[in-house]
Amino acid sequence: MSLKLLTIFFFLNLLFQSQETSSQSTNFTYNGFAPLPADISLQGITTVTRNGLLLLTNFTVQKTGHAFLTKPIRFKDSPNGSAFSFSTTFVFAIHSQIPILSGHGIAFTIAPQPSLPDATASQYIGLFNISNNGNDTNHVFAVELDTIRSTEFNDTDDNHVGIDINSLKSEKAAHAGWWDERGEFKNLSLISRKPMQVWVDYDGLSHKIDVTMAPFNENKPRKVLVSAVKDLSTVLLQDMYVGFSSATGSVLSEHYILGWSLGVNTNAPSLSLSRLPKLPRFVPRTISDFFKIGMPLISLFLIFCVIFLVCFIVRRRKKFAEEHEEWEKEFGKNRFRFKDLYYATKGFKEKDLLGSGGFGSVYKGVMPGTKLEIAVKKVSHESKQGMKQFVAEIVSIGRMSHRNLVPLLGYCRRKGELLLVYDFMPNGSLDRYLYNKPEVTLNWKQRINVIVGVASGLFYLHEEWEQVVIHRDVKASNVLLDGELNGRLGDFGLARLYDHGSDPQTTHVVGTLGYLAPEHTRTGRATTATDVFAFGAFLLEVGCGRRPIEVQHETDETFVLVDWVFGLWNKGNILDAVDPNMGSEYDQKEVEMVLKLGLLCSHPDPRARPSMRQVLQYLRGDAKLPDISPLDLSGSGMMLGVQDGFSELGMSYSSSVFKGFTGGSSIADSLLSGGR
Repeated sequence: MSLKLLTIFFFLNLLFQSQETSSQSTNFTYNGFAPLPADISLQGITTVTRNGLLLLTNFTVQKTGHAFLTKPIRFKDSPNGSAFSFSTTFVFAIHSQIPILSGHGIAFTIAPQPSLPDATASQYIGLFNISNNGNDTNHVFAVELDTIRSTEFNDTDDNHVGIDINSLKSEKAAHAGWWDERGEFKNLSLISRKPMQVWVDYDGLSHKIDVTMAPFNENKPRKVLVSAVKDLSTVLLQDMYVGFSSATGSVLSEHYILGWSLGVNTNAPSLSLSRLPKLPRFVPRTISDFFKIGMPLISLFLIFCVIFLVCFIVRRRKKFAEEHEEWEKEFGKNRFRFKDLYYATKGFKEKDLLGSGGFGSVYKGVMPGTKLEIAVKKVSHESKQGMKQFVAEIVSIGRMSHRNLVPLLGYCRRKGELLLVYDFMPNGSLDRYLYNKPEVTLNWKQRINVIVGVASGLFYLHEEWEQVVIHRDVKASNVLLDGELNGRLGDFGLARLYDHGSDPQTTHVVGTLGYLAPEHTRTGRATTATDVFAFGAFLLEVGCGRRPIEVQHETDETFVLVDWVFGLWNKGNILDAVDPNMGSEYDQKEVEMVLKLGLLCSHPDPRARPSMRQVLQYLRGDAKLPDISPLDLSGSGMMLGVQDGFSELGMSYSSSVFKGFTGGSSIADSLLSGGR
């Protein structure tokens, strides 16, 4: 029986000791800090003034200041136990050299060590750095009085109080202020240079954190300023260090603590406000002080502004640099400024790209001021050989006016580029309607209207203008459609001019495979007959909906459209070549005439081809196409005895052009990089 009583007494004694340990309280009070208490350590730029003010920071930029108790305080019975209740109160003041600005703020801090050597200044307030901010392993609890808004931490404004747990992104925050006895909220400016008191209370049972503040000499408000519910048991270790952290930024500030008390498992003792040290008299800065401090900063700012402005101007000039030569003066009114074209096309962005080919890329633009819609073709050139003559011809072509030609408005030269400026055609190029099937297509009436328009424009170039203009790149992709789907011949980048009655001297092969006349690939001479040959390929292209040359990748064979159409005509079924996508409602005789005219224009012998005047008469019905047969084209001495009609054309290409051909691309040697 006595043994049982002894055992009961033993366990009751342990229980009593345990309760006594868990309920033990800790508290201290500092009504000023002079002389410096032995149990407080200072780090960074923190000092104590003669009259006992704890000066966390001075007028030094980008520095931190810390003041911590040197002995740890127990916040839990065991490492895994629950955090005790605690409360603290302190009086602070912030003095900034510039009354409306401050160098960051102050934070009451509970940390696992009596120093924070890795913490940085400015927005990190001496608590964390860029790498550890937000880490749960920090085990830091703080109440910040922040005077600068840091958007990276989601700060609400530049005058707030926040509850921080392991991060400067506050759990809860509120604009600095207090609730008076009548329940009215009144703002407080943290940088007012006036002393203010803060109370921090944590309830270990409800896990509620309350922060309250008020002006100096006011009682603790009944209503808290900011509150959060957070169990600090996982944040606080068994033994922690308490103190203050502060930091400056680029603005000079002094952060003061006048008095401080703390209680664990008990209320923080009240401060004796009358015994607290007095703040120094903050004398307003004079004009001379402003010049001493402000002028160097303003001078430095102005120097940086000048450097930035110079760099901006140099970079801008380099960006919009153009090439100007003496001979261009006579073409001044036809020359566009690159800056205008750059802004018109919004910097030649990919989204405004209309198309690209062997000789450059075309961008849509809207001229600033006039709002004129334009198309700008950027052409690369590597040498200046022939450039003067080329520009002269471009400007001369710009004087032409015909409803079936795309107006060439002018040009611009810069670095390694030549830019040609055209009127913008809203419906794009014809090849889109021939090959993007079945999304978009044209019926026969629309196609024949385009064909007649292009023939009219080409006839104007050959015979009606003051000089003979050889286009040298007639094809579907260079035929543009206006708002009414009228065909307009464009892209005069390869055009060649010469006087009526003279002999063209061009000996440079340019153009696109499938549209090049055989004699042009042999001699390099471009004539009106070579344009007629290309127009013949164009007629077959529009009527059949197929490219003049196609590579069958499955069989690695080359398909020649003119050969195929001629073969069907030879078999008596030429209408089998018609593009099925244009429907069945068309004039069979008219289509048959166009296909035969395409073959006639594509004749290997230039002497057998009609002129554009004759072509236009056939298309308009002013003259009847001669009654020709396959035998008429293939049985003459012009075909040199080849049995399969127009296969000589394919043989001609095979021997001179097809080597290395990959399909539909332009001849690589541009006039802009060589002679004309």
